[in-house]
Amino acid sequence: MFNSKDFGINGLTDQQVEASKNEHGTNSLNYKKENSFIDALKSIAKEPMVILLLIASCIYFISGNWGDSFFLATAIVLVGSISLYQDSRSRKALENLRNLTHPKSKVIRNGQVIEMDSEDIVIGDFLMVEEGTTISADGIIVHSNDFSVNESILTGESLSVYKDSTSTDNSIYTGSTVASGLAIAQITAIGNLTKLGKIGKSLEDISEEKTPLEIKIFNFVKLMSIWGGGIFLLVWGINYMRSGIFLDSLLKALTLAMSILPEEIPVAFTTFMALGAWRLMKMGIVVKQMKTVETLGSATVICTDKTGTITQNKMALAKLFTLNTGTIVNTKDIIGTNERELITIAMWASEPIPFDPMEIAIHNTYARSIENDERPDYKMVHEYPLGGKPPMMTHVFQNADGKKIIAAKGAPEAIISVSNLTNTEIDIIQTTLTELGKDGYRMLAVGLAIFEGENYPEEQQDFKFDFKGIIAFYDPPKENIKQVLQDFDNAGIAVKLVTGDNANTAMAIAKQINFKGYEKCISGDELMLLSDAELQEKVKDINVFSRMFPDAKLRIVNALKKNNEIVAMTGDGVNDGPALKASHIGIAMGKKGTEIAKQAASLILVYDDLSKMVDAVAMGRKIYTNLKKAIQYIISIHIPIILTVFIPLALRWVYPNIFSPSHVIILELIMGPTCSIIFENEPMEKNLMIKKPRPFSTTFFNYKELTTSVIQGIIITVGALTGYQYSVSSGFSENTTRTMVFMVLIVANIFLTLVNRSFYYSIFTTLKYKNNLVPIIIGLTITLSWTLLYVPVLTRFFEFERLTIPQLGTTIVIGAISVLWYEIVKVIKRKKKNI
Repeated sequence: MFNSKDFGINGLTDQQVEASKNEHGTNSLNYKKENSFIDALKSIAKEPMVILLLIASCIYFISGNWGDSFFLATAIVLVGSISLYQDSRSRKALENLRNLTHPKSKVIRNGQVIEMDSEDIVIGDFLMVEEGTTISADGIIVHSNDFSVNESILTGESLSVYKDSTSTDNSIYTGSTVASGLAIAQITAIGNLTKLGKIGKSLEDISEEKTPLEIKIFNFVKLMSIWGGGIFLLVWGINYMRSGIFLDSLLKALTLAMSILPEEIPVAFTTFMALGAWRLMKMGIVVKQMKTVETLGSATVICTDKTGTITQNKMALAKLFTLNTGTIVNTKDIIGTNERELITIAMWASEPIPFDPMEIAIHNTYARSIENDERPDYKMVHEYPLGGKPPMMTHVFQNADGKKIIAAKGAPEAIISVSNLTNTEIDIIQTTLTELGKDGYRMLAVGLAIFEGENYPEEQQDFKFDFKGIIAFYDPPKENIKQVLQDFDNAGIAVKLVTGDNANTAMAIAKQINFKGYEKCISGDELMLLSDAELQEKVKDINVFSRMFPDAKLRIVNALKKNNEIVAMTGDGVNDGPALKASHIGIAMGKKGTEIAKQAASLILVYDDLSKMVDAVAMGRKIYTNLKKAIQYIISIHIPIILTVFIPLALRWVYPNIFSPSHVIILELIMGPTCSIIFENEPMEKNLMIKKPRPFSTTFFNYKELTTSVIQGIIITVGALTGYQYSVSSGFSENTTRTMVFMVLIVANIFLTLVNRSFYYSIFTTLKYKNNLVPIIIGLTITLSWTLLYVPVLTRFFEFERLTIPQLGTTIVIGAISVLWYEIVKVIKRKKKNI
């Protein structure tokens, strides 16, 4: 294992770190200064509802109606406060996400390698970077192994550059990514003073694109606003023609405009998405992009790798096979000279500072098995990075006496192809590989080359190797993986196993975990020979893909997408980047995932636990379903408010102006929390994860859903206007009529909230759902209504009348019936499903 003292690197002490921080500051890019509170206030001031309220308040003030003017001014403060509260919840959730996704870095301090937030790096630190990481500060290389870096973010050059401490350019730069190997660099610049920091000011101007769902909702609200504007002008004209009073006509038109504006919809969308991402974060799932929350519920296929996702990523070195003995030995048994030689050669073929789990296991086994540790006596003088198909790697070490060790390890097929082997020996090796593969072992072959001189061949494959044997690792399946696969199957989501292992190993592990379709497998090379059309057919039936490499993985994702699948793809390595980026939902592993994989992915599983993807899909479905419920509720409750204001006026009923802006704003204040608080907090319906994924279509609502909301709204309107006509025919006053219509809408609102918690299960089932906000919000609604009716000062202010028990009972019955009819529709739905 790595010891910093072997390289003469102890790093900074705690005192030196503090001194450097005080002198040079922290490693963060600071450009644009934002004041979220002020920005939120500006945004609220531009809200159409706030503008309408301000205009109405001013009109009341000019006309001398100070009471209504004061009330609407107070309403502006109240509406603004609710918006600020929702905005702060969203910002807090997103801030928590940002904090969790801070990149991590490894530094050497006090002689120890520690992992910490990249923002805590200081000038003078010794930063350790390895394959797959993003470099987080500028520095000078002091030690490296097989180190190459991609600096395209700075230079635009896509090819990787090899560097070491002796290179002309021995610097590393913030934002570039490590393509191979490992390096230790002393930090010379952080934050805004890095090369990227100096040119990064332009990053401020990059704005985030709106998601498809966001665009759909924005367009819907825009359409409603245009209709609202047109009807506003129409009503203003009608009133002015009849009365000839300019301001009074304007007030009546404003009342209708307020009732039409669905300002709750964008608030609900932002709240649902931000809080949904926050809830996922609490479950150990970091969502980097808002659109991922929308897409999660639509996932139809999950392509998962094996190591660390299906398996535990423990990578114990379990079996040894040496060609000299021709036998397989368990590492727990007493091992002989041949086996110790095999372990030693495998160690020399590994990185001197191991970071791969298999190489760490090799170094650990070497340390346990070999009495005389030769690692301090040798220095790497030449290296060949991991390359080829299948891949292999070669290291050349030399001691002070000039003795060389040229060791290679890699895929058995790769080492066999560069070794001097007889047909009989190849048959023995192939038999051994088949035997170990059937038990699910992951295998590497090991070879040793003899070479004189310093003029090394250009390619490692040009050496002639002596095939020494096979080392086999066992990575047991995770205990919960069978249940995870069953959960995906229940949810109608297909799972594809995409691994770099050979076919025998992949199929053996798949069989152990009852993986559907484990008996069919295709390799990366076979896959690349297929045409696009052939591959589209193959990916429908084949679930196990072996010996996969980046191009093959990318082709799998693209073929599935052409089949109209919504693809989730897990990955952790540098080479997984293209496939992660191409998939609809790229999933990186939080622990074993490289920074490149995390950057390419849209979602990170903090604990590398695939069962969290089941939770993520469930959460995605729940968020989407609850958002639809909220918006359907908004549509259903807005229709009766609009029509109750418009119909008496247009038809010149006896009391044409039944509601004023004050009444509409009270209804709006009751509706707002209902849609964005109650429905956001709704639990997942019990049948949601046994349904097939919803189609990822361009339509948020289908025809049936929109029709349901419109019909609900119209029937509530009929109920409200029935209450109106009942009051008029009974000879009640205008104030009593207004009160009865208002109470019908309040009662309908309460029942609509309860009924629309599910469009399938009955109200008696949903009452058992755990949502503490339901009784609170409904309780507050009832309390507010009672106050308006029975506190004299408020009753007079809103021009209401205290209702008698029969009158109140009538409004409750009408309001309840105008909503509860939908329970009959639910019964019919359940009978059709035979549930």
